[in-house]
Amino acid sequence: MQSTDVIVVGGGLAGLVAATELTDAGRRVLVVEQEPRQSLGGQAHWSFGGLFFVDSPEQRRMGVRDSHALALADWMGTAAFDRAEDHWPRQWAEAYVDFASGEKRAWLHGLGMRWFPVVGWAERGGYGAIGHGNSVPRFHVTWGTGPGVLEPFLRRAHAAEANGLLQFAFRHRVDDLLVEHGSVVGVRGARLAEDAVERGKPSSRDVIGDFDYRAQAVVVASGGIGGNHELVRKNWPEQLGPPPARMICGVPAHVDGRMLGITEAAGARLINRDRMWHYVEGIENWNPIWPMHAIRILPGPSSLWLDARGQRLPGPLWPGFDTMGTLQYLRRTGFDYSWFVLDQQIIRREFALSGSEQNPDLTGKSWRQVAKRAIGKQAPAPVEAFKQHGRDFIVRNTLDELVQGMNALTGNSLIDAARLREEIEARDRQFDNPYAKDGQIMAIHNARRYRGDRLVRVAKPHRLLDPANGPLIAVRLNILTRKTLGGLETDLHARVLGHDQQPVRGLYAVGEAAGFGGGGLHGYRALEGSFLGGCLFSGRIAGRAIAAELA
Repeated sequence: MQSTDVIVVGGGLAGLVAATELTDAGRRVLVVEQEPRQSLGGQAHWSFGGLFFVDSPEQRRMGVRDSHALALADWMGTAAFDRAEDHWPRQWAEAYVDFASGEKRAWLHGLGMRWFPVVGWAERGGYGAIGHGNSVPRFHVTWGTGPGVLEPFLRRAHAAEANGLLQFAFRHRVDDLLVEHGSVVGVRGARLAEDAVERGKPSSRDVIGDFDYRAQAVVVASGGIGGNHELVRKNWPEQLGPPPARMICGVPAHVDGRMLGITEAAGARLINRDRMWHYVEGIENWNPIWPMHAIRILPGPSSLWLDARGQRLPGPLWPGFDTMGTLQYLRRTGFDYSWFVLDQQIIRREFALSGSEQNPDLTGKSWRQVAKRAIGKQAPAPVEAFKQHGRDFIVRNTLDELVQGMNALTGNSLIDAARLREEIEARDRQFDNPYAKDGQIMAIHNARRYRGDRLVRVAKPHRLLDPANGPLIAVRLNILTRKTLGGLETDLHARVLGHDQQPVRGLYAVGEAAGFGGGGLHGYRALEGSFLGGCLFSGRIAGRAIAAELA
């Protein structure tokens, strides 16, 4: 029976941060991971690399005035904490905004991380000063995207491995936490057969043996439930209406929530199960890696958003303004999909795709390739590839032809060409002046007042039906599963709490498994850029707290 100081269950970003904080403090760590070594880093590898900073140098260079007070007000208005079990999530939220306003950037910069100079404006809200949304741009894209976020911690982990302080047990699946006299003292599980499968693809579950490891502390860093659609539907929030009959998957299949149930069985308290973060701008990957592989469109504000019947969505449910509000509205339409209608000018300027593999310029740290985003008539190459190959894309020269293609794709006649033409012509007339009564048009004008949006993100206002801006494009949007906002309840030392509200001795949780901190520091909604940040923050807290406890 192997023994070490600390066992970390899961080799994703949060687990790596916790492990390397511990090894930096001289503690011996074993990372137990059911996937092969080539999958080290988990979901973070596939991410766009967005991080939430407050009053950063990048913001100031873009003319953005941000502050801790403004960010905290935005966070709390977005989270809308309203439950008794929100005690610790609220404290984690306050601590995280302190971190994002303070040492977060300096810490990461010191590790070698850098960011794209144009700050993105995600989740813009639109309801009023109190409530959901970012008042200012705060989405900082890491230079190198997800792999760029992982790199410092992989480097530290490999150095610790070479020094003998860190060991990896790949292809080891934890089936139980070992509990003795009320304390978690280790893990037990199955050794799986080696598998050379490509990162992200499902690996085998062939069992070739078992294991039993002991430690003074165990950190659960196993992620959420986004790859387990059965569990997503079981926990689906009532306020969002019925769960979709059809969803596509924004995370690999191994993100199955299995370890959450195992930890709960060991005495942990799991809270806010029904809080989750799924996107409505999902498209099927024409070149998939995992089953039902979904890519999210990161849209600018100009596309016309229609429900399945061709009705325009009400304000402020415009692209990029309120993910959960839009999901709630669309679930009440009775359909599992909606539409963007746009043109070549908009797709060229405003469409970005989530995922490190969909942004080779940023991931590869190529300024030459990045510069191409701002010039020419074509969208970035991955977007153009989806336009050409993606089954959710309809590209036509006339509106009548576009509507025919939309109805053919869905196998119905729900979109009426005459009614849609009337809607678009009314929209187009709003651009005859630099002011308007249409809420979305006002939002577009507001976006272009921000230097970053005007430079690289928001298309110049124009008429959709002007052939000079064509061709016309329709994109069928699907619901894709992504993040678990609830999780294992933890105190501010990342100690997992039991049903008696006392820490379960020897047990810690980080990352998505802990709702990114406390069992759900986002509340009901996220401001974006805070999922990777929650992994970084909670992993660092756990690593340092355990190191101090074991000193």
